[in-house]
Amino acid sequence: MGEENKVTLHGSWASPYVKRVELALKVKGIPFEYVEEDLRDKSPLLLKYNPIHKKVPVLVHNGKPVSESFVILEYIDETWKNQPRLFPQDPYERARVRFWASFIQQVIDCMLKVFKGVEQDKALEEFYEKLSVLEDGIKNSSLGITTTNIQGRDLGLLDIIIVITLGAYEVQEEVFGVKILSPEKTPLLYSWVTTLIDLPIVKGITPPRDKVVPFLHFLKDVVFKAPMN
Repeated sequence: MGEENKVTLHGSWASPYVKRVELALKVKGIPFEYVEEDLRDKSPLLLKYNPIHKKVPVLVHNGKPVSESFVILEYIDETWKNQPRLFPQDPYERARVRFWASFIQQVIDCMLKVFKGVEQDKALEEFYEKLSVLEDGIKNSSLGITTTNIQGRDLGLLDIIIVITLGAYEVQEEVFGVKILSPEKTPLLYSWVTTLIDLPIVKGITPPRDKVVPFLHFLKDVVFKAPMN
């Protein structure tokens, strides 16, 4: 890769938003250099490239930084127009994908409330309601994806977002003591996620269990119990 086409991803191994970008780059077949950032001691480059939020992920292409995961995903698909495309070409279908991507962010927000134990019963009810909406979206195809023959098709944006959002459900259930995915209540969503996490390309960016478990315990026992400022 020439220096003028160099791609660098500044990230943190535990960030799901970084993992979205990492998986998208691999799906598109884009060579890149990965730089692990210590978010407790942020590097001068990270502060230079993302001076407003000072967060990861940051994608640097041709020396120009792009931040915010969804913005980065759009940039990747618009810059590298090779197949597979992350977003549909049709404007209406693209709008539907953006809608459901935004909805999945609401799922993430609910899941964080559950993990933090803030009004957990209410948070769980809201979380399950949103999973049910996703299930209905799959059932009537309004998500614009098919959960069948996943291993034989290219991954799109919603595949990437959903597997990064719910792909660690088993270890999260173990650590936080709540049920996240159920093959009985949301069989299509369960099938979608469990098939995706078995794909080699997804396994290749999945952190090892012995690294994830202590990190989740740290979140549960330290970060989420810390008093609000």
